[in-house]
Order: sequence, then structure tokens, then C-alpha cells
Amino acid sequence: MFVEPLSLQHNKGWIEVICGSMFSGKTEELIRRLRRAQIANRSVEIFKPQIDTRYHETDVVSHNSNAIRSTPVAHSQNILLLGSGIQVVGIDEAQFMDDELPNVCEQLAKSGVRVIIAGLDMDSEGKPFGIMPDLLAIADYITKVHAICVKCGDIAHFSYRISNNTSQILLGEMEAYQPRCRSCYYKCEDI
Repeated sequence: MFVEPLSLQHNKGWIEVICGSMFSGKTEELIRRLRRAQIANRSVEIFKPQIDTRYHETDVVSHNSNAIRSTPVAHSQNILLLGSGIQVVGIDEAQFMDDELPNVCEQLAKSGVRVIIAGLDMDSEGKPFGIMPDLLAIADYITKVHAICVKCGDIAHFSYRISNNTSQILLGEMEAYQPRCRSCYYKCEDI
């Protein structure tokens, strides 16, 4: 569980990254942190990439059906415009955002904003996904969450694609992906 550091509780900005595989609880953890910030009477705004419409056109929704109102954006620069005067900014599915997101997050943090980002750290090929490596490099705090391997029940941190679609970006759920541990991911066969 992430605990807000005492040294950073006094209007100083910072960047938190929540990463992991599909079905690991990244969005659930993002929503939890944002709701706690709301309880603490912080002004909160959450953003998601405009292409992510799996569960809802505007809301960020976890696989457990927890939801929070968000603003879909086509470009990360829009976050600077729409997040003006906000104390806490949340960003979901960051791996789908453009290359400017790390700069946007740095600008927000420098201006005193707490930035909480959630995203896949690896794609279904096991390679770093999009801008996530850059975000991990500039993060003040990193939380790696894990799913449970559907094959053996171990801790999973790979998103194994069961669909025949080969594009890097494929929005999907259990019909397209399975969480797998390292061993079951590399076996790439049904046990």
C-alpha cells in the first residue's frame, strides 16, 4: 500500500507510477488513491486516452467495475490545460498516451501537483510499452502490482495475448489476454 510521504505532504509535487500486467489491479489502485485524495479535500482530476472506450466513453473503470469520472484526452498537452488549478492529477492507461506525457507530468509536479499514473509496463511481447519506461525513470514512487497466473496460480506479471491480432495496441480483456507468470508465459501453451 502506498503511503504519502510526510516530507511531501506540504504542497510539493511528485510523480507516482502504478505499473504491472493486465488484470493486476493498476486501475483499481489508481481509483483508490484518487478517492483518498478526494476524502482529504484535494481537488482531483483524472484523464485517460481518448482511444480507451472499453468500459465507458468517459469514466475510468476497473475490471472490478469500480469507476471514477474522467476526461478523455487526445493529446497529453491537453492535461496541462484541463488540469489547471488541480492538486492531484490521475492518468490511466498511460502506455497509450503520446511521447509528451513525461514532460507534461514533470511540469505538473514542478508546479506542486501530485501526479498518479497507471499503465502497462510491458506489452504482450514482454517488451517495454510506449512511454512507460520514461515515466518509470522520472517517477518519485513506483508501485508494481501483480496478477495471478491463470495457468498455475503463481504471481503473474506478463500479459499473454490469446487473440490472433498481432498489433501492439489491442484493447481487450479476458477474450484477448491472460495474466501469466514468467514460466507459463514462455511455455506459450495451454497446460
